Amino acid sequence: MIEIQSLEKSYPMGRGTLQVLKGIDLKIEAGEMVAIMGSSGSGKSTLLNVIGLLDDFDAGTYSLGGDDMDGLTEKRAARYRSQYLGFVFQSFNLISFKDALENVSLPLFYQGVPRKERQKRSSEMLGRMGMEDRQHHLPNELSGGQNQRVAIARALIANPRVVLADEPTGALDSTTSNEVMQVLREVNQDGITVVIVTHEEDIAAQCDRIIRLNDGQIVRDPSQPGRPAEDSADV
Repeated sequence: MIEIQSLEKSYPMGRGTLQVLKGIDLKIEAGEMVAIMGSSGSGKSTLLNVIGLLDDFDAGTYSLGGDDMDGLTEKRAARYRSQYLGFVFQSFNLISFKDALENVSLPLFYQGVPRKERQKRSSEMLGRMGMEDRQHHLPNELSGGQNQRVAIARALIANPRVVLADEPTGALDSTTSNEVMQVLREVNQDGITVVIVTHEEDIAAQCDRIIRLNDGQIVRDPSQPGRPAEDSADV
């Protein structure tokens, strides 16, 4: 599903550049649930942005579902995001003046789905998230966990093949975090690939595989020959 080789990414800094990703090799199979961990500045969020086609890359290769992602125009990147990817963020990124149903249906609006159909599908998705009685509540009328369930419903509404979650439990207490992770596990059990960036060891432990980054490089990945398998070491 996701295959990356020798990936590099730099950002301008002053008169020079800051290299953030330094030759990343990564393969994530369809249906996996993977955690990406690393300290602040390790490159994990940048890697997720590249995978999510929110940022380009400078060198190396990246294929998504067998298609080469190098040199995409913004229009083509948007098309791939719409077809393949769903996003979940720490801050939920819900529209404050729209209720849960309207937030979830937004991707379908951009796909040109008729209003009646998108409301029906969004209502069903919220029901799946246990939010059937909160469909017409605004984000400020919902708890953090409820907002994250709405965000997950929005990520799933267009039937993505991959869900990318950037610190999805970072703003939640431990009980609510585990509830959100249970929802993501259920999503994964439906065959959707799930990639989670997190700094929380207990959250990562609920995934099938933990990839650790340090200083822009993968230093621990149990799937790669020659790299140390996951253990209790802290990178």
